[in-house]
Amino acid sequence: MKRIIIISLFLLPLLAAAKPGYKLTLQVDGCTDSAILLGYYLAQERYVVDTAYNNGRGKFVFKGDKELYPGLYFFTNNSDRFVDFVIYHEKPTFTLQTDNRNWTTNMRVKGSPQNEVFFNYQRASDRLYHEMVDAHGTLDSAAFIEYRNGMIKRMDSLRDAIISEHPEAMISRMMRATTSVEDQVPQYQPDGTQLTQRQRYDYLMAHYFDYIPLDDDFIIRTPKEIFYRRFSDYTDKYMRGMPPEEICPLLDAIIDRAEPAPQVYQWLINTLTEKYLQSNIMVYDEVYVHLVQRYFTTGKVTWLSPSAIDMNVERANKWERLLVGHEAPELILFDTMRRAYSLHHMPGKYTLLLFWSPTCGHCREVIPDVYDVFNQMADSLDITAFAILTEPDEHTTDKWKKFLAEHHMTNPRWINLNGGEANVDWREVYDIETTPQIYLIGNKEHRFLAKKLNADLLRKILQNL
Repeated sequence: MKRIIIISLFLLPLLAAAKPGYKLTLQVDGCTDSAILLGYYLAQERYVVDTAYNNGRGKFVFKGDKELYPGLYFFTNNSDRFVDFVIYHEKPTFTLQTDNRNWTTNMRVKGSPQNEVFFNYQRASDRLYHEMVDAHGTLDSAAFIEYRNGMIKRMDSLRDAIISEHPEAMISRMMRATTSVEDQVPQYQPDGTQLTQRQRYDYLMAHYFDYIPLDDDFIIRTPKEIFYRRFSDYTDKYMRGMPPEEICPLLDAIIDRAEPAPQVYQWLINTLTEKYLQSNIMVYDEVYVHLVQRYFTTGKVTWLSPSAIDMNVERANKWERLLVGHEAPELILFDTMRRAYSLHHMPGKYTLLLFWSPTCGHCREVIPDVYDVFNQMADSLDITAFAILTEPDEHTTDKWKKFLAEHHMTNPRWINLNGGEANVDWREVYDIETTPQIYLIGNKEHRFLAKKLNADLLRKILQNL
């Protein structure tokens, strides 16, 4: 059984503005379990929201004043018994009755037309599946392949019949959402001209969510195969390598489509903002900045606290100044001999700007490797380093000097600067919350050429230069 996560604080915004309430009755004849859990699917996980206890006769009553949003829910004894059901455009005050032999097959529904359709489909689908399992044991390989192909057609016909007869049922909308757009990308234009690879890609991106109802809140509360995995493929597979100026309009399009569905809208903004906040791809800071400016600063994000909104806006404002292609803010600092150095007046074609400390474990691993790459290419590419000690107290300064000596960091192009005195608060200006932070700057216009560097990435970029 897949893991189930007990509902936690980070999910509370998705349950905000709840309306009273729900009363769900599960009658399981012959059940001796002391308790049954009520839960729901969300993105790639399952969450428990309530527990009910056996009245001694297999009856479990779940009652609460929170709103159960549309989606696929489940009952489980957290062992070997599990059954899905739906909550969709009905007040959740219905009864599901079954017996302990088979919770799904023997399920009867009272007070929920949506679940009547859902379980009718489940029972019919199970019958076809068991027919195929039985046939597998009686037919030879060739005959079974032919039988299985026929069974697949019967299952497709069952699916099509449910969708046709109950188009607005949640089970029908779930099944439509699994339709693959990838299989429908045309090869040719109407005039017979073959489409280019780029044209086919543009078609896929434009039509990817044609069958996924982003404007219906149930869609995020479905198993990961229905929505989350498709969504992840869109952002991680099909957007991979795409520049920010192409990503941002595509993200805006799917978020705007979801605006009529508050839960989907909220989930998309939260998920995408966090994704690009945590991205280690240097140019994707621009996507985070765009999302914050479009949704946080315009009042469209209403579910977060004012402090959380302000924190994102403040960070985005800082990051906007630090985007690749923007001018690096000026820094003036002193070395150990009290000689002043200006970032905007460094010699050479390029400057490597580093923020680091020998007390940072990650810095101790990264900086020597970065120095080795720098040392190999500094002369040939005319690069200097503007390396700032981020913890300029007396205790750390001694460790800093010792670290430099131990790793033979003596190249005169590598300028070591004490961060204790500067023209600006460089922590604030450069948003230095963690170290190391490494940038590459073109000295002609003082613009960022690259950021979020490590030794391997720096080597590749310098080789391209």
